[in-house]
Amino acid sequence: MWKWEADGQAKAVIAILHGAYENHRWYAWLIEKLRMEGFHIVMGDLPNHGVNTGFGRVHDEDFKLYNKYTRNLIENAFSYNLPTFLIGHGLGATLILHTMYKKQYECAGLILTSPWLQLKLLPGKLTNALTSLSTLTANIKMTHPITIEQLTRHVEGREEMKDERPFVSVVTVKWYRELQQMMRNLVFMPKEEFPNVPILMMTAAKDSITETRQTRNWLHQQAFTEFQFKEWENCYHNLFHEVERDEIFMYTRDFLNNGLRRIGYIIE
Repeated sequence: MWKWEADGQAKAVIAILHGAYENHRWYAWLIEKLRMEGFHIVMGDLPNHGVNTGFGRVHDEDFKLYNKYTRNLIENAFSYNLPTFLIGHGLGATLILHTMYKKQYECAGLILTSPWLQLKLLPGKLTNALTSLSTLTANIKMTHPITIEQLTRHVEGREEMKDERPFVSVVTVKWYRELQQMMRNLVFMPKEEFPNVPILMMTAAKDSITETRQTRNWLHQQAFTEFQFKEWENCYHNLFHEVERDEIFMYTRDFLNNGLRRIGYIIE
């Protein structure tokens, strides 16, 4: 877990949860932009991602580890005793939703980009057959055919995704089963049981990885008293790496500042 402190007095803290197969290094641009706006940032790498990568480079980690990590990340952010926002992307957004549903944390707001509630791009040709078979198939490996070119059309954004840890999206049937279960639980959960917290949900019109219609439907079926939905035209899955990311950041910043005004902070 790493912390980047605001340039000057902080007005809030933001915990960031990256997506599947990514690591915190991809978010250097976003971290610096937020830090310069007066936010402390708390972020790390999911289990078996980034610096925590296992020897096999195959994603077979138990989702209980993801859930424990997410709780730890949020509670680290709370240690500042400042208003706390959560930013999650892709699988990270899904994990935030799951954790908020289970733990009911009191946050100033959620910013979720391209959450995985239903996948358009599935791992392996035999996915459905394998996941319906017995536990004997649990360790079978499949490739989730996501490429960096599908994540962003922005050349600079793609460069930020290249580091000493190659992008690997190989998963086991067990991992994919757990992902499916988490997505189903969120889609069908009783809307009254999710905390009524301000939420900004953003999707990409040209996302080839997730079903953005499912995301929109989920949001509109909830009982939130304050929410925003924005679909960015021409964008791919990773919004904060896209050509329009400066505009996307300003939209995000306005949501953050409005959230602080709502709870009595004076934002200049």
